[in-house]
Amino acid sequence: MLRDELVRNEGGRHPFDFEERASVFGERIVRFAKRITRGPVNDRLINQVVGAGTSIGANFCEANDCVSKKDFRNSAKRCIKEAKETRHFLRMIVASEPSLTEEARTLYREATELIRIPATMCRK
Repeated sequence: MLRDELVRNEGGRHPFDFEERASVFGERIVRFAKRITRGPVNDRLINQVVGAGTSIGANFCEANDCVSKKDFRNSAKRCIKEAKETRHFLRMIVASEPSLTEEARTLYREATELIRIPATMCRK
């Protein structure tokens, strides 16, 4: 995995901030998707869950470079939407592949946390 060293960066932020957490979540989604049996239905679900799950971190990177509070809130809300979409497709994958229920449940819980964190940021 590509990461900076686990030391504080120039801004003094802890290295395991939301951006890092969302990136790790995206990596986990990619590894999870590789375990799903390929087929016409599952291929669509794989594309959707990978797209949504990996864009949470990308949208937060964009939020960190925003020029105004309103711009930040809009980007952070896109993170929330993508995390909710990820949860939805995790449910659909479990409907298609019940053997992946436990791993999907863990990812679902993390997606829920990735909804709560930027929601709190938007309220402040």
